[in-house]
Amino acid sequence: MRLLLDTQALLWWLFELPFLGPIARAEIASPASEVSVSAVSAVEISIKQGTGKLAAPEDLVAQLSTNGFTELPLTVRHGLAAGRLPLHHRDPFDRMLIAQARAEGLTLVTSDRLIRNYDVPLLAADR
Repeated sequence: MRLLLDTQALLWWLFELPFLGPIARAEIASPASEVSVSAVSAVEISIKQGTGKLAAPEDLVAQLSTNGFTELPLTVRHGLAAGRLPLHHRDPFDRMLIAQARAEGLTLVTSDRLIRNYDVPLLAADR
């Protein structure tokens, strides 16, 4: 399975938090899965760390490498697609992740229920 972790699912994985469900954990850990992490998540983490709203690994790039995750850059094509999405969800980070998952044919791993309103393959992070 080709997966794109949303920011919350990424942090649950990295901190080995129990919020990440067994199905999602098994898919992420599967050698058959290709797991991507978006530059969008790095921006969100960095911004929220800077405001004191989030604890996250300081060595995120190394953590991605250690876990065998692939970095997914944000492109102009992704940005335009995010802007064209219906306004079911107003969080710009989530909208960019949705656009990236759709454009790249990835299954988005998320627990955000609002994302179900979009035509994007999902894997519930909390299951």
